[in-house]
Amino acid sequence: MLRPISLTALALVPGLFPLAVRAQNAEPADMRACTAIETDSQRLACYDRIAGRDGMPAAQKKDETNGAATNAPTVTVFSHETARTPSAKATPSPEQAQEAPALSLLDSRWELSPESKLGTFNLRGYKPITVMPFFASSNQNRQPTSPNPLNTVNTPENLDNIESKFQLSLKTKIWQGVFGDAGDVWVAYTQSSRWQVYNKQESRPFRETNYEPEAMLVFNTNYDIAGWNGRLLGIGFNHQSNGQSDPLSRSWNRVMGYVGFERDNWTVTVRPWWRVPEGGTDDNNPDISDYVGRADMQIIHEWKGQEFGLMLRHSLRGGDRSHGAAQFTWSFPVAGNLRGYMELFKGYGESLIDYNHNATYLGIGLSLLDWY
Repeated sequence: MLRPISLTALALVPGLFPLAVRAQNAEPADMRACTAIETDSQRLACYDRIAGRDGMPAAQKKDETNGAATNAPTVTVFSHETARTPSAKATPSPEQAQEAPALSLLDSRWELSPESKLGTFNLRGYKPITVMPFFASSNQNRQPTSPNPLNTVNTPENLDNIESKFQLSLKTKIWQGVFGDAGDVWVAYTQSSRWQVYNKQESRPFRETNYEPEAMLVFNTNYDIAGWNGRLLGIGFNHQSNGQSDPLSRSWNRVMGYVGFERDNWTVTVRPWWRVPEGGTDDNNPDISDYVGRADMQIIHEWKGQEFGLMLRHSLRGGDRSHGAAQFTWSFPVAGNLRGYMELFKGYGESLIDYNHNATYLGIGLSLLDWY
């Protein structure tokens, strides 16, 4: 089993040094994109690197209520990537002022168009960053099983149905313009933990933590299908494991595709994947594709400052091999960048240890970063 990769290990490894050197030469294509960087020192460096001066106007994003343009989304770790309120930026001089195009949702997240490029090694959010003190299961998995006998628990664990869950997820671009002006390489890391914080009898253990590093090559596209604009196409490699020893060890590797569509305040991202085969006793979850699936679809809608998400996934098989899951999320403003968050999951694979376990989960808490 591949062991979990720490967050710091994703930042720089010797093998990435040539990419980093080349990335330094891949400058943002438009100074207006620099204004989306909220950290003063990084924003000034972006200006200096391009033109040696500051004050260019911000790239803009359409306001969902009246169509007016607002300032570009932020890229700091704990700020929402949706331009819900204008940011305080330097006022451009008359000779610098010019019309800036609106950034779409996928554009604000993946820097697809030339005017949205921010260069490399800017730390950004990836999946939602959440803290849920209340995370309840209808059917806690007290005796995890697997077709591999080495990964089957023989004695039931003493677990509470109510625990807490939190998730951290970040990404950064390490290579801008792989093929001239086309293609960007991103690396991302997601870690989610389920903590039996109320289980005093068992000394409040962490029941399950999943580690998920991935690398993606992403391209900007522009085509229309049935009223939807196809904006993103990508391919990537994904590793996911729980860092446990047998019999609780679970892991797999996938080659994934990414196709993104959008319109107005909606986005749809489809991800088919192929599992990299593992043989013999090293495979601690040989039937995981028939439960966690072979593809998923993420639908996001923004409405009056709220964000609604729906994830659907399936094994793409019939009969006894037909399994899947659905997850609904809702976030809403509370104060500043702090938002309320609700998560409802039904099906298989809420976590790796539960990959073949069917249950309903309800989580309530806070979000520090949403999808957009």
